[in-house]
Amino acid sequence: MQKATIQLETLTCPSCGQKIENATKSLNGVEKESVKVLFNSSKVKFDFDAEKISVEDVEKTITALGYVVIKSQVKAK
Repeated sequence: MQKATIQLETLTCPSCGQKIENATKSLNGVEKESVKVLFNSSKVKFDFDAEKISVEDVEKTITALGYVVIKSQVKAK
């Protein structure tokens, strides 16, 4: 497993964070219990299995919801 943080443009409401959290949790390869959307800092943090999914796949899911990804950071766990 690896850890990732995705920085988004400013989230405008808590329901936006919930929408992103639900979509990220639904992805195969993302550890569902690890997903956290930090509303105040507009970040999404999660653990993932790099053999099943990439950070770019998660970014595409978030972008498809209408949000803008600024940058991503991945760390080995």
